[in-house]
Amino acid sequence: MKKTIILSLMMMFFSVSFLSAAEKHSYKPENGYVPDQETAVKIAEAVLTTIYSEKTIADEKPLKAELKDDVWIVAGTLPCPEGQRCLGGVAVIEISKDDGKILRVSHGK
Repeated sequence: MKKTIILSLMMMFFSVSFLSAAEKHSYKPENGYVPDQETAVKIAEAVLTTIYSEKTIADEKPLKAELKDDVWIVAGTLPCPEGQRCLGGVAVIEISKDDGKILRVSHGK
């Protein structure tokens, strides 16, 4: 009898634990997790510096963000003296406005 009660209580405990874990609350902002240019640039900088180095990304500042079809496209600026034409590439990252997922990362040559 005691074993049956203990077993029943254990089953109830695990059932309640499982249900409470499955029902965790999650807030999703109305304008997505990346609602503006400033947020997109901060995320881009954090991701890009870990891939290409702080110096490389610092040399490509300012990073500029543009929203196209709910995807932030953030690109570096080619360090080029005004009035001159320079060759080279910059870091580019695409970030989903809705959920912040990194969709693409590249760097031109």
